[in-house]
Amino acid sequence: MQIAAVVLGKVTLCLLRLLGRRGNALPGLVVEKVFPGYLARAMADLPEGVVVVSGTNGKTTTTKMVATLLGERYRVLTNDTGSNFVRGAITATVEHARWDGRLPYDVAVFELDEAWAVRFVERVAPRRALLLNVMRDQLDRFGEIDTTARLLGRVAAATTGHVVLNRDDERIAALAAGTRAEVSYYGVAAALRPMFPNDEELYGGPISVSSEPAAVELRALPEAGHPAATYAIAGAEHDVVIRAEGPHNAQNAAGAAALALTAGLSVEQVLAGLGKVSPAFGRGQTFRVDGRAVTLQLVKNPAGFRQTLRTLDAGAPAALVIVINDDYADGRDVSWLWDVDFRGLADLPTRRSTSGTRAADMAVRLRYDEVAVDEIEPDLEKALRSAVAAVGPDERVVVFSTYTAMWALHAVLQRLGEVAQ
Repeated sequence: MQIAAVVLGKVTLCLLRLLGRRGNALPGLVVEKVFPGYLARAMADLPEGVVVVSGTNGKTTTTKMVATLLGERYRVLTNDTGSNFVRGAITATVEHARWDGRLPYDVAVFELDEAWAVRFVERVAPRRALLLNVMRDQLDRFGEIDTTARLLGRVAAATTGHVVLNRDDERIAALAAGTRAEVSYYGVAAALRPMFPNDEELYGGPISVSSEPAAVELRALPEAGHPAATYAIAGAEHDVVIRAEGPHNAQNAAGAAALALTAGLSVEQVLAGLGKVSPAFGRGQTFRVDGRAVTLQLVKNPAGFRQTLRTLDAGAPAALVIVINDDYADGRDVSWLWDVDFRGLADLPTRRSTSGTRAADMAVRLRYDEVAVDEIEPDLEKALRSAVAAVGPDERVVVFSTYTAMWALHAVLQRLGEVAQ
């Protein structure tokens, strides 16, 4: 069965590539339908088992971080395209398997959507899990966030070896009571907590500080003249330059480091891995287009958007494009934009434009925060070209984009320019 499943998946993937399609999910769906037991059998051959990374914000970047860190010691299989359904994990598995069905890896690290993570663990019990946060995201899919927390609780309950939890998110920290696996935590120092509000704190609740000890704690963020973040690991502080920009990625790195410690990596290996981390697909990736730097930043809920806006603290770009789509994968309801504070954009010496299917709605939202908009252009490529043409050589354009628009913009940027190293 293993060989037949891999051949079927690889052939399906090749046909999709010939048609010019990404094909990150369909090969997995085909294999799942024809060989429903394939994934469980394939994962059983991995000496270090499976790591599941899930939560509302930061899954893709944190998964890449975990894979990079574990790569210091193990051969790592991962679904690095951001296809975070079970079929995405199957596609990654058949794509990287040998034609004889064997997987030349020690461990798999899979990013999984909160709901699909439950379906995954019904098939494969993860040895380790890293659970990040619970925020109000895609309420049309999940309902209230307590529902999302219960989904992640089922992931924690199914994990056999070690669960790593964000101690600063009370719903995530509470999942420790429902798992038989060993539990450890990551978090940020008390002085930094106001910068990383959980869901209640985001909407005006008091900032709380957990008493749970953290295996890895973020102590200080990068600042002008000191580009490194500071982490407390095993009783000592260490400075690390994280190439994925933004405070949220410094926090994500703490979670990845805590997970890596559970897999037997030394502190030295963890620090070496953190220094090699680069931005994940569409999450802070920078392209060069006509001599201009164009940076893509994914936004999809109030907490994530607020944190991503903080990446502008390092310096205002010459142009800013906010691209909002309302396709199914983005969430049809875009009322969450009213929970984001955009007032800080008003004072930036920056050209501002909106794009996507909800370009006009985004412009209206900005106007309520007294942020002037220079252009409303629903067409993504036209908006991007206009922003690039409006700035000078060696200047920077930043694009904040929802999920489906990010994929389209990524394709446009690959055609117009090249990924900056």
